[in-house]
Amino acid sequence: MFQKLVAIEPVSLIPEAEKKLYGYAHEVTIYNDVPATDEEIINRIGDADAVLLSYTSRINRFVLERCPNIRYIGMCCSLYSPESANVDIRYAEEHGITVTGIRDYGDEGVVEYVLSELVRCLHGFGEEAWDGMAREITGLKVGIVGLGKSGGMIADAMKFFGADITYFARSEKKEATRKGYRFLPLKELLSESEVVFCCLNKNTILLHKAEFDALGNKKILFNTGLSPAWDETPFTKWLESDNLCFCDTLGALGNEKLLHHPHVRCMQVSTGRTRQAFDRLSEKVLANLSEYNG
Repeated sequence: MFQKLVAIEPVSLIPEAEKKLYGYAHEVTIYNDVPATDEEIINRIGDADAVLLSYTSRINRFVLERCPNIRYIGMCCSLYSPESANVDIRYAEEHGITVTGIRDYGDEGVVEYVLSELVRCLHGFGEEAWDGMAREITGLKVGIVGLGKSGGMIADAMKFFGADITYFARSEKKEATRKGYRFLPLKELLSESEVVFCCLNKNTILLHKAEFDALGNKKILFNTGLSPAWDETPFTKWLESDNLCFCDTLGALGNEKLLHHPHVRCMQVSTGRTRQAFDRLSEKVLANLSEYNG
């Protein structure tokens, strides 16, 4: 059991799970607002040996150096790699601090979002149909950039509706091949696809000028990541042609000035934050705490 556990910001646990936090430490403090500065984070942590946070705050080296009692950090959000994490994982590893995160808790909502928006676009619900006439997903050439959990789920959903699936990933995946998905180099995928889904880890940028040149005109681009998958200058230029980009959040779009661009559809809602996602998140956060405590 921890001596003191602090949730430095809202961590999106369901009420039943939040109550269970009190069984993991002698003293538990839960803050209901997001700290504005590193100094405020340090003050909230104090002498705590366990800390919880979501994706809206950062625990960097500066903070960790000033909170020497920390031995456990629970990220109540996705943890894919040290580079994309909002905790200084390298420092934590060097100083024996365990950092846990969670994965695969909000993907179902994201899949429903992209299906909903694509169907509306192709059929012309609320605006003119993309091709000038209502069209099905059947036969649509779909490219998936990043075939992780969410990318794989989007690919499966598109296949169910009859799309022709190609994908780009760090390596070719046997399971994807068995499903009939074709692995292509990135530029070739971009050139062939009518609709492209970027499903990448945070801070991963794969689309530069050469990639947008390959993508070309009259294309639909979805970004389901937490940050832009592109360099802004070539992306902005690409938008000026007859193209369309969908993002659920401003974080995925990157620049607030693009929110009202006529070729951008940004809902400014995290589509993975559903009732069921909070249930899954809560279960995984508590499971991590239980595993650490043995």
